[in-house]
Amino acid sequence: MLYYLFDWLSNSFSIPGAGMFQYISFRTAMAVILSLFITTIYGSRLIKLLQKKQVGETVRDLGLQGEKAKSGTPTMGGLIIIGGILIPTLLFAKLDNIYVILMIVTTLWMGVIGFIDDYIKVFRRNKEGLAGKFKVIGQVGLGIIIGCTMYLHPDIVVREKVPNPTYKEPVEVVFDEDTGRKIYAQNVKTTKTNIPFYKNNEFDYSKVLNVFGLKSVWATFLVFVLVVVFIVTAVSNGANITDGIDGLATGVSAIIGGTLAIFAYVSGNIIFSEYLNIMYIPNSGELVIFAGAFAGACTGFMWYNAFPAQVFMGDTGSLAIGGIIAAFAVLIRKELLIPILCGVFLVENISVILQVSYFKYTKKKFGEGRRIFLMSPLHHHYQKKGYHEAKIVTRFIIVSMILAILTIVTLKIR
Repeated sequence: MLYYLFDWLSNSFSIPGAGMFQYISFRTAMAVILSLFITTIYGSRLIKLLQKKQVGETVRDLGLQGEKAKSGTPTMGGLIIIGGILIPTLLFAKLDNIYVILMIVTTLWMGVIGFIDDYIKVFRRNKEGLAGKFKVIGQVGLGIIIGCTMYLHPDIVVREKVPNPTYKEPVEVVFDEDTGRKIYAQNVKTTKTNIPFYKNNEFDYSKVLNVFGLKSVWATFLVFVLVVVFIVTAVSNGANITDGIDGLATGVSAIIGGTLAIFAYVSGNIIFSEYLNIMYIPNSGELVIFAGAFAGACTGFMWYNAFPAQVFMGDTGSLAIGGIIAAFAVLIRKELLIPILCGVFLVENISVILQVSYFKYTKKKFGEGRRIFLMSPLHHHYQKKGYHEAKIVTRFIIVSMILAILTIVTLKIR
């Protein structure tokens, strides 16, 4: 909103400084600052309100150190994170940008699903919360919305070099540095994405179908949507599972958010994208503002969520965080970097899958279920081994930093 106001003031009255709102870097900085202010200052007021309403977490007895002391801690703190994301985005981003619209929809969509789950747990006194199948339906629904919009919306394009331009879209003339020949670049609809550790750095989902001899447009569309659905479901569940000890999910997510902001900036900047030889995605630079607000909200929430936590984010926050990260990565076509960037989420997910699968297998084969880990997810395994949760969180965050750096380095390692 403020972007349009200051743009009007700059054009109509030439007010000094109003032109600063034209710069993505300035608006991102403002979004981060405001997000931190909202989550740290106004977050305390929401916590007091939750305490007044007796919105406390019912902690299951898993035999973990310090577990009983957490019972009654306010939950639904994800509302603080959502507010810290949406308010700066609405104020500083271009609200007619399709990428920003999709991220706002993602935040609200997953936030509502998580809120319903927390509401059932707290006010209906049902520890199971929202049935798992309804969560999956919500995640799949979001994936379908994102996939269909990306495939069909005319404003979601990438800039590619084309041999025979159609002139229906603006054409840019560039010169090949090796041959000196004239090359045309044009905005095109595509199912291509960036792939790490590969020289040409691009992968087209339509090639998946070539193995089966299928080249139908609708088959390509189906594959693309299914991939998006899988990514949204996997990452949102990963974030939800990781939210098990104080400050872990928020700390890891803040690092991921900062990394995604860097990728959005270089992908939406024609100079940096050309230099790094990655896809130039017109108008995606506005996502940097959203990513800044996201990283700021996660960081600010840690003020109250770090050990010992004064508030839990609940599924309201964890499902929203996971959905945001997945959708953001897909929109900037960096989803194939998720296994590296979200390595902590991935390992947490895998630890649960392995534990459950091995337990069922051994119970069927030996009549007694056996376990790989002392407890899953993985962070509980280390708690069982006697590590303090603050140390576990710190080490997981350090690992997440290393993975973030490695993800950024993939821009040059091919």
